[in-house]
Amino acid sequence: MTHSFTKKRVGLAVAFALATAAMTFGGCSPQQSAVAPVISDKVYTVTPSTVTAKVGIVSGELTEMKVTERIEEGTGRVASPAKLTGKLSLKNISADQTVRLIGGKILYIDAQGKPIMLEEKRTEPTIKVATSYGSSDRLDPGQDAKQEVEAEFPVEALKAKKLKEIRLELSYIPSPFKEEKLNFTVSIGGQ
Repeated sequence: MTHSFTKKRVGLAVAFALATAAMTFGGCSPQQSAVAPVISDKVYTVTPSTVTAKVGIVSGELTEMKVTERIEEGTGRVASPAKLTGKLSLKNISADQTVRLIGGKILYIDAQGKPIMLEEKRTEPTIKVATSYGSSDRLDPGQDAKQEVEAEFPVEALKAKKLKEIRLELSYIPSPFKEEKLNFTVSIGGQ
């Protein structure tokens, strides 16, 4: 029994030593925290940065345009695909028609006049008309509406001499605008 008892003690001692080593060097030691990669913005200038256009009874101005993509420093990996940002201003230039804005879509046109397509799994760039409290989708004569633009931008368009123009296809409904007066003849106290 003594020999068996000694084997058990040695076995327990070895098991204890292995368990201690496993806890020290294994899962119970504090893990090194992973260093988050540094992400920086790569900004592409759009020339000119302000453009104006007129179609029908609506004029538009797109200002402060730039394209930004987020890049992981060191690896050069694209962390966030390119986006076009800017400010859009639309104005009803009609003297007698109201414009109800429906929406629009942005197209990127190449040097041959063909649309540059977005990569798979990217959302087609659209302009949504704000219908929140305090804003309207209606522009009376002389009124304007302003909004921020943030739209997906195709990687192919980032190549030199590839992009020729940015096109905004705007949908709106014009309707006659009239301002007339109604006069009601009244008297006070039987006069």
